[in-house]
Amino acid sequence: MNEVKTSTPVTRRDFIKEITVSAAVGAGAAVMSKPVAAARVGSKTHYGMLIDLRRCIGCHACSVSCKAEFDVPLGATRSWVEYVEKGDYPNVSRSFLPRLCNHCSQPACVDVCPTGATWKRKEDGIVVVDPDICIGCKYCLHACPYDARFINPVTGSADKCDFCLHRVEKGLEPSCVNACIGGARVFGDLNDPSSEISRKIATNPVTVLRPEQGTEPNVFYIAADHSDEHTAAAQGRYVRVDTHRRQQERR
Repeated sequence: MNEVKTSTPVTRRDFIKEITVSAAVGAGAAVMSKPVAAARVGSKTHYGMLIDLRRCIGCHACSVSCKAEFDVPLGATRSWVEYVEKGDYPNVSRSFLPRLCNHCSQPACVDVCPTGATWKRKEDGIVVVDPDICIGCKYCLHACPYDARFINPVTGSADKCDFCLHRVEKGLEPSCVNACIGGARVFGDLNDPSSEISRKIATNPVTVLRPEQGTEPNVFYIAADHSDEHTAAAQGRYVRVDTHRRQQERR
């Protein structure tokens, strides 16, 4: 472990970054920023993410790296992982379901914002929030069917995942993708048929969260278990969904 000089104060953000890198290296992962393929000339970029649950081990490297990248306040989450347990002994199973903003093609959060503080970028499809315009009315929080937004207690404005826009604009992958030990996350241009994400979506059955909402999410899953504990209870089946978020109930 690197020696910490007593003359230099260590912030919570620095500490989280240190343990994230140490955990990844200890597991044999090369923690290096991989470049995102440059947009093709004359085409419109539309970024999305694919999460392959066959490779997810529920290690939380994604959510920890997200907290470190943005210094997310305690009790708040931009990215999180659900644990899904189901079945009756001895026929039981446990799986993981990483969650984040879905950067929908038809985002309900944009429609309800009274100040225009949140919008979908025309140049790449990423849904963003301007904290200087947001008045913290929480309309977008209630409109989002994925519970992906929260009010940042420091800024007082709505906050959420923005696909690490500051990294993407420099040609780097989002922090969660870069930190994923199992290589479960793929980020790229959905409009480029030669991109890794497009090729994997074309060759694997994929699902999205709550398609009935009509928001057209741009976060896709391979082999995801979308079991809902409330629906399962009505059918006499056991399903338990746990999360490390302050909000324990899945929306």
